[in-house]
Amino acid sequence: MRTATKLGLLSSLYLSQGLPFGFFTQALPVLLRHQGLSLPSIGLAHLLALPWALKFLWAPPMDRHGSTRWGRRRGYILPLQCLSSGLLLALALPEGGLDMRLLMAAVLGINLLAATQDVATDGLAVDLLAPAERGWGNGVQVAAYRVGMILGGGVMLAVFDAVGWRPTFLALGTLLLLATVPMALFREPPTAPPPAQSLGLRWWLKRPGAGAWLTLLVVYKAGEALATGMLRTFLVDEGLSLTAIGWLLGGVGFTAGLVGALLGGGLVVRLGRRRALLVFGGIQAGAVLLYALVAQGPTSLPLLTLVCGAEYVASGMATAAVFTAMMDACRPDHAATDYTVQASLVVLATGAAAALSGFSAQALGYAGHFTLAALLCAAGTLYAALTFHPPRSLASEAAPEVS
Repeated sequence: MRTATKLGLLSSLYLSQGLPFGFFTQALPVLLRHQGLSLPSIGLAHLLALPWALKFLWAPPMDRHGSTRWGRRRGYILPLQCLSSGLLLALALPEGGLDMRLLMAAVLGINLLAATQDVATDGLAVDLLAPAERGWGNGVQVAAYRVGMILGGGVMLAVFDAVGWRPTFLALGTLLLLATVPMALFREPPTAPPPAQSLGLRWWLKRPGAGAWLTLLVVYKAGEALATGMLRTFLVDEGLSLTAIGWLLGGVGFTAGLVGALLGGGLVVRLGRRRALLVFGGIQAGAVLLYALVAQGPTSLPLLTLVCGAEYVASGMATAAVFTAMMDACRPDHAATDYTVQASLVVLATGAAAALSGFSAQALGYAGHFTLAALLCAAGTLYAALTFHPPRSLASEAAPEVS
């Protein structure tokens, strides 16, 4: 299978995940703030993404059991995406707006479906990509996911501002169905399931240096998540309209996130895993600090555009680097489980940071909040410098060494 074909297929899958997740994490906080909800309440709404942190619990049986007819990974991905699309389309049925409790329940349900689909998708990605392809593969993965988030968050926010709930959810559900077409056409090569005794968390707990590596996954992206957890409410409180926020996140975020992810994915191969983590982590800390500087004085749309663009580029680069290192740490026979354990830790850390972001912003003000987030980004990068020591050349089963 050609590299371009692999990247195209994975792009459609990660775009599919980003579409609904982008609406619920980017557009929904803006809408809740417009309805007058407090910063702590909006921050706690991020807990609806809890399935993304718990997906490691059902990853082992998914890794071991799969459809022989539809494919070991494809047999999960297709029905789950169709169910997610159906749920989004169902949200367009009520007339005159949505009950908030119904919307929150739907957010939780779609997060559960998407997180489960992600287990199979990550396993497929590790199965398909050779070590030499993983830098670009993760760059494309992050880029496609961010494109989906921007379409679902920024663009759909503008659509909602113009035409309301029903067309917005109809558009989201339809886009998700269209993104399912490449997977429907894909024929997954048959693969043998791994032995049951090697699955689960036991291998990670026994692995030398696993504690330091898993701690790195917790701290590396937490600071950036703390910052962006209050970014949308910050833009609302600065007086930007829904359309302006949609353009900022959709136009600028789309372009900057795409550039950052692809640039980071390409540079990981040139710089090496360790240097990429350190360089991109430092850039990410500096970009988050720009939010603090902007929050201290009068702002303008051009200035906010510049700062948001810089942060999206930096975040895409840092995410591509850490995702590539996570793939290297996976056993080929247990790719879905190993990657999911690591991804769940990242989601748990970033979700907790986002949930606490409202309390931080309320206590410190936006400038103090973003400063704290930048310091946490710098601390995560410093921890990577002290503990992450991968082999100089990665063989097909090489994994990062931590101390």
